[in-house]
Amino acid sequence: MSFDTAPLFGAIEAGGTKFLCAVGTSTREYVAIGSIATGKPAETMRSVMEFFAEHAPNGLAGIGVGAFGPIDIDPLSRTYGTMLPTPKAHWGGFNYLEAIAEYTDAPVAIDTDVNTAARGELAAGAATDLSTFLYLTVGTGVGGGMVVDGRPLIGAGHPEMGHVTVPRAPGDTFAGGCPFHTDCLEGMASGPAIEHRWGRPGGLLGEFQTRATEFEAWYLGIALADFTLTLAPQRIILGGGVSRMDGLIHRVRDRMHRQLNGYVHALAERNTLDTFVVPPGLGDRSGITGALDLAKSVRKAT
Repeated sequence: MSFDTAPLFGAIEAGGTKFLCAVGTSTREYVAIGSIATGKPAETMRSVMEFFAEHAPNGLAGIGVGAFGPIDIDPLSRTYGTMLPTPKAHWGGFNYLEAIAEYTDAPVAIDTDVNTAARGELAAGAATDLSTFLYLTVGTGVGGGMVVDGRPLIGAGHPEMGHVTVPRAPGDTFAGGCPFHTDCLEGMASGPAIEHRWGRPGGLLGEFQTRATEFEAWYLGIALADFTLTLAPQRIILGGGVSRMDGLIHRVRDRMHRQLNGYVHALAERNTLDTFVVPPGLGDRSGITGALDLAKSVRKAT
């Protein structure tokens, strides 16, 4: 398939720290992928649309957006695509549909960043053999996307798994970093929580590395055990920058196993968790892959 004749789609993975953008075909062949630092909405979206104009000068057949939340993802809602109150400064009330419409008439589909990443893993990653699974990301924030029978779970809005309450780890005196709930999962285990607790970024913890990993494993292991008991996924995919901390996923499995304490028969043996809690099969391309597939779902007639 030639890029000169194939319809092109735009994909946006909108994160709190950066926007990953891509132009690609319906068969997931990428023309270009780029990264844009997340600034204020207007300037960030201007850079995104300039990227699309450069790499798809003849226009796009559709655009898929996987956005950090909370965000209205109900296509029938009059506020579809609007950011709801969020800890991210300047972004509350921002509407993606309106912003994109200033530059193009391409149809747009919007979902949460975690649902989009889950879509990518279902299509081409660690969930291609599944119908029901959980994707949890731990980075600037903490969020979860639950896929049931091949479709993201969406009810009265989207799940907010990062804002559940988890018991405090023994010895953890950090108050918590969530402006809404203080010491919820996101407030205790996100990237910013790590930095505020230890006074340095997660990649530069030095002598605090071991203790920081123990705290992360405590919060994430207990949360994943709770999600397993509540949602009964076939697998949990643990993504996001924090999840790549050295040795973390192994310790999360250990803590989760102790928390479940043999109650879930299929996970009674510790080694079963090695294939139950796994990293993304697409690495850091889960979200952008899912956003490209999302764009295809609203393809403009040609």
